[in-house]
Amino acid sequence: MRGHETTLRRLSLRDDGYIDGLLADDRRNAEASHLDGRLHALVQVAALIAVDATPPSYMEAIAAARRWGATSDEIVGCLIAVLSVVGVARVVSAAPKVGLALGYDVESALELLGPLDDDELDD
Repeated sequence: MRGHETTLRRLSLRDDGYIDGLLADDRRNAEASHLDGRLHALVQVAALIAVDATPPSYMEAIAAARRWGATSDEIVGCLIAVLSVVGVARVVSAAPKVGLALGYDVESALELLGPLDDDELDD
């Protein structure tokens, strides 16, 4: 039996021992995902966007993504990547939270700078 098939069976059957082990140990979770650390962290950011997580939830996920070398553009790119799947409302809600976790206060910037001009929209 191939690894991914075993994993699918365990998750489908809600193998509590397996799931508890993945939840209790971040290293085991990352290894079992078969994703490199950077991609693993970016997937977690995308999941937080999907569930409309609270701002503190983004802090650790984005810190992990940065530790693995993810750029701010890649982290913000998660918002773009999930837009057609989770919808505009989720992405609009998540954008300032992601911004804060990146050290950028979007709401303050909007107050100071106002709406975007046409040159900025082309970026």
